[in-house]
Amino acid sequence: MADLSEFQHPRFARMYERISAESEQRGTAQHRDRALAGLSGRVIEVGAGNGMNFGHYPTTVAEVVAVEPEDHLRTLAERAAETAAVPVHVVAGHATALPVADATFDGAVASLVLCSVADVPAALAELRRVLKPNGQLRFFEHVRSTKPWFALVEDALTPLWSRVGGGCHLNRDTAAAIRAAGFAIESLQRFHYAPLRFFPSQAHILGIARPGT
Repeated sequence: MADLSEFQHPRFARMYERISAESEQRGTAQHRDRALAGLSGRVIEVGAGNGMNFGHYPTTVAEVVAVEPEDHLRTLAERAAETAAVPVHVVAGHATALPVADATFDGAVASLVLCSVADVPAALAELRRVLKPNGQLRFFEHVRSTKPWFALVEDALTPLWSRVGGGCHLNRDTAAAIRAAGFAIESLQRFHYAPLRFFPSQAHILGIARPGT
């Protein structure tokens, strides 16, 4: 198994465990439903965290391979998999070296994870590698604000926030990164909401992309 020591953030993992329930109640659960609707066949999910997506997969999905590098969150994901309506297999691994074969998945899911991946181009290249030619990437991510003044605030806060927030970056243009990785974006929704109380509303994107030819 790959060395995952650099991905261990026990304090952040426990904080995320506490705040994720509040986030679900403040709209994240509904956005997960939209992000995963219509998926079928074999699906790989990167950065599965504590398994919050598992209850939102439609029953048309035959199998989910959920990859999570952080030990505490992976343990929680394994528990969540036990009650999921679809078969979920939680495995240790990380987004830039997925432990699966080429072109073997009908769908790939990146959900609130690309903000914290150190090498986004490498992660997206891996997702292209494991998707079948007619497969699809489903993405749901928070991104850099389109409001110039707020984007500058995000730029200023990101160096500190990424150190205390498990590597999370507030200011990534994830749609541009997906296109740069060779995906063709079929649908893209932009919206704002505040996943947590006492935090400002954040820009998010949700959509579908296909591997380019």
